[in-house]
Amino acid sequence: MTVSGEGPAEVTRTFEGERPRLRRIAARILDDEAEADDVVQQAWIRLHGADAAAIGNLPGWLTTVTTRLCLDVLRARRAAPQADVGEDGRPVDCEGRLRLEDGDPAHAAVSADDVGAALRVVLGALTPAERVAFVLHDSFGFDFPAIGRILDCTPATARKRASRARSRLGQATCPGAVAPESAVTPTDWEIVDAFLAAAREGEFARLLALLAPDATVTADADAVATGTPARLDGREAVAAMFDGAAKSALPVFVEGRPGAAWFLRGRPRVAFDFTIVRGRVLGIEFRAEASVLGGLTRRAGGVRRTRSRKGGTDRTAGP
Repeated sequence: MTVSGEGPAEVTRTFEGERPRLRRIAARILDDEAEADDVVQQAWIRLHGADAAAIGNLPGWLTTVTTRLCLDVLRARRAAPQADVGEDGRPVDCEGRLRLEDGDPAHAAVSADDVGAALRVVLGALTPAERVAFVLHDSFGFDFPAIGRILDCTPATARKRASRARSRLGQATCPGAVAPESAVTPTDWEIVDAFLAAAREGEFARLLALLAPDATVTADADAVATGTPARLDGREAVAAMFDGAAKSALPVFVEGRPGAAWFLRGRPRVAFDFTIVRGRVLGIEFRAEASVLGGLTRRAGGVRRTRSRKGGTDRTAGP
């Protein structure tokens, strides 16, 4: 078997080199690691059954085949009978979105965990083409002409599908299900920690759900000098910056507010000062002024961490 002059051994090496990337794409589209493995294995089988000499770009061919196999899986899911409850037993509406029950504070507000659950329901309610267009563009940076070739549509249509998906994912709950001021809402530190976890794990869609539509990133002069951007505007830009990042960020209090800080060799270099409004991240300011960094205190959840006199171990104390 040959692909553009390559022998069987070279084709196998090329495929194995592409396997991790193909698996990441399939896992993000399907939200199922086991199904992603199956899809990638099917792509390998199809490669062996293909007219190898006609394949000019093997990585591109594998990407197209893997994505189209994912489309088949998504379409099969939609064809299966759907119950009127989500995976966690919570009721969903006719479009597959979580239905909030009147008079139940636990349903009247969306907690950090609920955001993820609602987001998963909304992802499942997207059409297969919308889901693929959104994931390929927003998570993997594919341009719309490439997405159009995979979906067999024009670039403009691919763009519209991604835009529709992005709009629906921006509302992880039903329209009008806004928590009243008196409702039980997630604390600021829960939102900050959920955001940091999503950033570290590269969960782009979850980052979008945790950010307000008009979220911004700003920075003081000292932070800009370290290489942080001076400003970013919009949920998508902020999520893209943090996607797979913040691995060295630790939870801290910034002037009494729950935030995070980037540490290098045990010393804070840049603080992440969060502004949380109604359970969403509205702003993140990078701050590196000496007075700010000197006033940081480590935290565990919503309480301050202190260092024990005996043995130098950490313990928690009230804020």
